[in-house]
Amino acid sequence: METINDSSLAQPGDLAQLVSPNNKVFILRLASGAQLHTHRGILSHDEVIGKPWGSQVFTHKGSSYFMLQPSLSDVLRETRRNTQILYPKDIGYILVKMGIGPGVHVLEAGTGSGALTTALAWAVGPQGRVTSYEARPQFQNLALKNLERVGLAGRVELKIRDIVEGFDEKNVDALFLDVPNPYDFLAQARQALKSGGYFGTILPTTNQVSRLLAAFYQFDYAFIEVCEIIMRFYKPVPDRLRPTDRMVAHTGYLIFARPMILTRDRPPTEALLIEDGDFQDNGSFTEDLNGNTNHEEVN
Repeated sequence: METINDSSLAQPGDLAQLVSPNNKVFILRLASGAQLHTHRGILSHDEVIGKPWGSQVFTHKGSSYFMLQPSLSDVLRETRRNTQILYPKDIGYILVKMGIGPGVHVLEAGTGSGALTTALAWAVGPQGRVTSYEARPQFQNLALKNLERVGLAGRVELKIRDIVEGFDEKNVDALFLDVPNPYDFLAQARQALKSGGYFGTILPTTNQVSRLLAAFYQFDYAFIEVCEIIMRFYKPVPDRLRPTDRMVAHTGYLIFARPMILTRDRPPTEALLIEDGDFQDNGSFTEDLNGNTNHEEVN
């Protein structure tokens, strides 16, 4: 079952978001005859079904809600959790950086509560596939419920296993490790990824990142990138536009790399192009209309 219906009208089976005037949010799947019970009254699903998205609907007590189609960010914020989950700001960059899109097969280790799993399943589409490993059954059970709640469980295969034993899959497009010690599993990750595929992970401290960077050399990973995503919201008031009092700052370091097939008769420092900053400082590569690559020096 697809999460979003293209119709401009709410239909049975659609995922709907109800937002109160004080921003209390409910996300539910619409079903004829069902009801939502809140402290502000009872809202029949039949009162929602058939109405245009963006409409205002009312409980039996007259309390209002706005009816919207939820975005992926909305779904992730409402994920039930028993572990720390990745923030939408980090997940968005992960999806773009690792080329996660329709038809992709992506591996994940460290399912947790399933927030990233949900985002991956959303992005790969009906033709894609997500395989997620978790060593703790109680966490993966919650992740399954979260996936079922938004209609994405059919795109995900969940496996209970310690990844020290390796992955069953080979030649996958992308692999993300949400574990505290990814440097211990680079060999397993390389065996599962296709050459030149996308590797990603997130770590909370710089000493963990440094240890991972050193380990990349041992297993022929290149094109390494380390970054963090910091987001600041602004008060959307025309006469008082300013930053909000709180911001989503450091949540973790994102690290990306790609497993390569290296030529052994060249010096490692020449073969492993790992510092993106070198290109930014020393020049840039451009391609002309004939497909020839040119290097432009920066003065």
